[in-house]
Amino acid sequence: MVNDLTALCQDVIHLAKDTGVWIRNERKQFTSDKIEIKGLNDLVSYVDKESEERLVKGLAALLPSAGFIVEENTRSTKAEYNWIVDPLDGTTNFVHGVPCYAISIALVKDTEVVCGVVYEISRDECFYAVKGGGSFCNDLPVFVSGAHQLADSLIATGFPIYNFSRQEAFLQTLDYFMRHTHGIRRMGAAAVDLCYVACGRMDAFYEFNLNAWDVAAGALIVQEAGGSVSDFSGKGNWLFGKEIIAGNAAVHSLTQQVIATKFGC
Repeated sequence: MVNDLTALCQDVIHLAKDTGVWIRNERKQFTSDKIEIKGLNDLVSYVDKESEERLVKGLAALLPSAGFIVEENTRSTKAEYNWIVDPLDGTTNFVHGVPCYAISIALVKDTEVVCGVVYEISRDECFYAVKGGGSFCNDLPVFVSGAHQLADSLIATGFPIYNFSRQEAFLQTLDYFMRHTHGIRRMGAAAVDLCYVACGRMDAFYEFNLNAWDVAAGALIVQEAGGSVSDFSGKGNWLFGKEIIAGNAAVHSLTQQVIATKFGC
């Protein structure tokens, strides 16, 4: 049982920021010989692994009864409450020295996300939300954009790096959004894309081949900022369904219609 989610969220923020400072310092001396390969185009380094160890240790101390769903498998247990952690979202950006990489931490009760923290390290921006409490960036409230049509929207996405079986449908969506929006952006970190939707920098985001740790925290932050989140068919299977659409209500609906048509949902 969690009695005070707001206080717990503040503790998570401190932990994420402390770990983020360590990651920022490691980036200054990081070299390409420290890169490891997990799979096709899937990079990892000692920074991902040690970041996860630091986060798991800190989160276990904050809520000893909780389980863990984490990217680098330093801990794998399940309970009523579970921490879902990406210790370094945007690893490819990090290893190449490209800004935009983040720590993403969510607390899930059963299948409901109740707390989310995303710390974008290179810009020192901490986005967070507690269920029912609104969304914030560096302690200031954030809200989704007021765009009402695709023609006024900037869309974020992520490019597949493996499992190219849906590539043709994805390319069709790119073609459509290139022609009917302000443009498309690919930041390289899904958690950050979601937070940029939450604060109105982007009007919608969609991607597939994602895991729970990529989206859990950011999706709650979008919802608490007044946005909508779904899978490609417009339903609620986005946390573990490996696909997500997020945006303000109007642009989310329009984006989902395009994606459902192209992907045959």
